[in-house]
Amino acid sequence: MSAGARMVAGREVVVHDDDEAVAADGAARLLTTLAAAQSARGHASVVLTGGGVGIAMLRAVAASPDRDTVDWSRVEVFWGDERFVPAGDADRNDTQAREALLDALPVDQARVHPMASSTPGHAALEAGDVELVGSADPDQGAGAYAQVLTAAAARLGEAAEVPGVPAFDVLLAGCGPEGHTLSVFPDSPAVHATAPGVVAVRDCPKPPPTRISLTLAASRAAREVWLAATGSGKAEALGRAARGASEVEIPLAGLAGTERTLWLLDGGAASEL
Repeated sequence: MSAGARMVAGREVVVHDDDEAVAADGAARLLTTLAAAQSARGHASVVLTGGGVGIAMLRAVAASPDRDTVDWSRVEVFWGDERFVPAGDADRNDTQAREALLDALPVDQARVHPMASSTPGHAALEAGDVELVGSADPDQGAGAYAQVLTAAAARLGEAAEVPGVPAFDVLLAGCGPEGHTLSVFPDSPAVHATAPGVVAVRDCPKPPPTRISLTLAASRAAREVWLAATGSGKAEALGRAARGASEVEIPLAGLAGTERTLWLLDGGAASEL
């Protein structure tokens, strides 16, 4: 059950009793939002995340009796970040998302856009764009994903202030106890990347050390940005973000949607707001 909703520094904050309730609420909201987007524009787009709560949310979507209110063949699926490890590795966000949700849905694979793995190889899609699904070089993989976003922006429309990036309907994100989100860590090269795009991330303080990530500027192309976080270990970073910390110090502070910024939290994560 929800323990209440309030506005905190321009963010809508919904607090739940536990992580299961956070995942269930996020799943219900996602289904409603994607269905509404399809009704308004004929298609919908979502940027997926990994992590415990993020994947639990996808499992809740798969189990929902309302999941068929969305026409999944008209949903474009992207990722906010990815671990640069071999294709199919259990650490990859796309591997986990497929197992939790995508393999159970009638998705159009041409509309599912994984980031590069460290397994070399290319795949041409019917939509006409070319996605690098494997590369020995994370910079090359990041550049290829930027091209994927540019092609998608031409089909889906782009945010007025974020050129070359689709106006995603929903971007899902998590965070770490030090305040990282996506694979953008405090005072890292990625957090200093002010232009919208995709970056290779090296020497992450959290393994695996090599990743690919949207920049914070690219994430702000989304109409709605939802941050899901649970546990008291996240409370300090969330509290600092709410009190005005810079995104260089606390990258999650830089998450914002063009229409809505939503934090889905449990009591522990919300304890310093």
